[in-house]
Amino acid sequence: MDKKYEALFTPWKIGEVEIKNRIVMCSMGGTCLFGFAEPNHWDEEAAKLILNVAKNNCGLILPGIAPVKDLVGNKWLYQGEKKFEKLKTFMEEVHKTGAKLFVQITAGFGRSFAVSELTEGVYTNKFLRKVLKPFIDVERLTMAPSEVPNRWSDKVPSRPMTKKEIDDIIEAFALVARKCKEAGVDGVEVHAVHEGYLLDQFTLQYVNKRTDEYGGSFENRYRFAVEIVKAIKKECGKDYPVSLRYSVVSKTKNFREGALPCEGDDYKEVGRDLEEGIKAAKYLEEAGYDMLNCDNGTYDAWYWSHPPMYMPQNCNYKEAEAVKENVNIPVVVAGRNEPDYAAQKITDGKIDAVGVARQFLADPEWITKLMEERTEDIRPCICCHNGCFNLAKYEGTPNLQSLSDTKGMCKCAVNPVSMDSVKYKIVKTDAPKKIAVIGGGIGGMETARVLALRGHKVTLYEKTDKLGGVFIPAASFEFKEKDRDLIAWYIKQIKDAGVEIKLNSEVKDVSLLDAEEVIIATGAKARKLRVPGEERTVEAITYLNNRDIVKDKEKIIIIGGSLTGCEIAYELYNSGKQPVIVEMKNDLIAARGVCLANTSYLRDFFKLKKVPVYLNSKVKEITDKGIIATGKDGKEIEIEGEAVITCVGYVSAPLDGKKGNLVGDCYEVGNVMTVVRRAWDVAMKK
Repeated sequence: MDKKYEALFTPWKIGEVEIKNRIVMCSMGGTCLFGFAEPNHWDEEAAKLILNVAKNNCGLILPGIAPVKDLVGNKWLYQGEKKFEKLKTFMEEVHKTGAKLFVQITAGFGRSFAVSELTEGVYTNKFLRKVLKPFIDVERLTMAPSEVPNRWSDKVPSRPMTKKEIDDIIEAFALVARKCKEAGVDGVEVHAVHEGYLLDQFTLQYVNKRTDEYGGSFENRYRFAVEIVKAIKKECGKDYPVSLRYSVVSKTKNFREGALPCEGDDYKEVGRDLEEGIKAAKYLEEAGYDMLNCDNGTYDAWYWSHPPMYMPQNCNYKEAEAVKENVNIPVVVAGRNEPDYAAQKITDGKIDAVGVARQFLADPEWITKLMEERTEDIRPCICCHNGCFNLAKYEGTPNLQSLSDTKGMCKCAVNPVSMDSVKYKIVKTDAPKKIAVIGGGIGGMETARVLALRGHKVTLYEKTDKLGGVFIPAASFEFKEKDRDLIAWYIKQIKDAGVEIKLNSEVKDVSLLDAEEVIIATGAKARKLRVPGEERTVEAITYLNNRDIVKDKEKIIIIGGSLTGCEIAYELYNSGKQPVIVEMKNDLIAARGVCLANTSYLRDFFKLKKVPVYLNSKVKEITDKGIIATGKDGKEIEIEGEAVITCVGYVSAPLDGKKGNLVGDCYEVGNVMTVVRRAWDVAMKK
């Protein structure tokens, strides 16, 4: 093992429970052993993932949140013995690996509950709301300390909780914790004075307007979380470890408005500031919590708790270190962590352990590979949230995640096997073939890799001198280092799998290839902006391949406020340019599948930096001075600019028309997740 990681592999204690190393798998919605959105049961997919993580040297594992009461069906989690019997057997297997496991229990979501079009429809129809209440009680799912707006939908406000509802939840925490202890679980984690979830909402003055013993003073606002840990300790004994998921600072300006980690964002904190964060940490330790699992943020500043690639690596250490200086219990920090940085902080006594989440979905074996000095074999998490948490939202919509994705949360864009291993698994072929794959982008490389692992003889043809396809320019932003790592990972993996790679080899006639089957992964081509003066524009990929095109320009117009268009504008601003975004829809990144944690960062950034954004605006003409567009009212708008970059979408460009053998964007323009899954869907049938 590389010496710089050694501190990660030293033992530590939570109460009297010793953990063999300092790496903690943090909870992710969807990896709950009892299911997540559906009635509680034993979740085989979550158990399979977690046991794999345990076998691959993780010290402490925190499965996904277990609601104390079902989201569907209204059954209490402590009811039903069968799942706890299975948990007991499962814990015996986990303990054989030397890992420890705490079950994370949640009080609920409050105003952060991701209201969808379905739940909106149920709530706004009084008849449906009444009839479906025994099965889907939207008012209970969204109940909060006070009447406040939901994070996702203006149509479903949160109602205040009753005292009985608070008491019932406190009792449920204690009863579930006892069931977990009896099943051999090493401890529990209370979810959460963190991320603006229900317990956190009680602590935050901008959400909690109660006038009873659960509102007003500092002690009252933290009373709910204090009474929960005391109830657990009374039921399970003072030595049974209880961790708390804890956001030190809320980083929040107002409802639906976060604070950014960049220069110039001087704001007034409406939630928990650092002074209160330290005070609360000490208070919660005194109440009985044995560990603080720390980050920052709320759903209003979601990019702190779920950092996209735009957030700095290791973004939550400053506040967690301040807590560590003031408490005597272990402090864990989560949030885009890098293992070498964490190891140094542990060595310096600044934190006790490092929390990692989505990297375990991308590669459950990453710790083992780190120990064996095979870091180049670690499949990286690229912070896209396409599979693990693709709760999307733009102006005028609720949460746009599909019902099937909600039910099967915590899948992974780059690793289909995680949480979907029944459908996606390597099955050796009984009839090896010679298969040609045309196109060396992500789709082509993933197809070739899976085919080779199944036992086929694969040749990959790429017309350029390097592998990566359109993902090369897409990964060229400074903040996309993990995307570049993914390309490097693919190149190594297909070579190790025995794929024959032919660069500078453009295929125009597949019938000339020495192959029994041919799979096409030739990508897509840019859509043309068919307006007068279009020839004056630069297409996004052309710009990303050669940024010198606008080197001498200052004011640059980006036509298309898609994810790519916004990332280009973000980069241009940070390089000292003056970007202007023109978008025909009513919001930026108005698309399904792109997580609000990612999109809200960019929207908040452009708002903070006063980047001009023209919404509901259609381009009419490109001129030598900029563009002419028409606004929502039909009036012409003249926007001056020295260069114009177009990001108006892509059209599939397959080499031939055999739909069954098309993968990647030449099959259907999508994202990394859709490309990778299509590659498996095709490769597993060969």
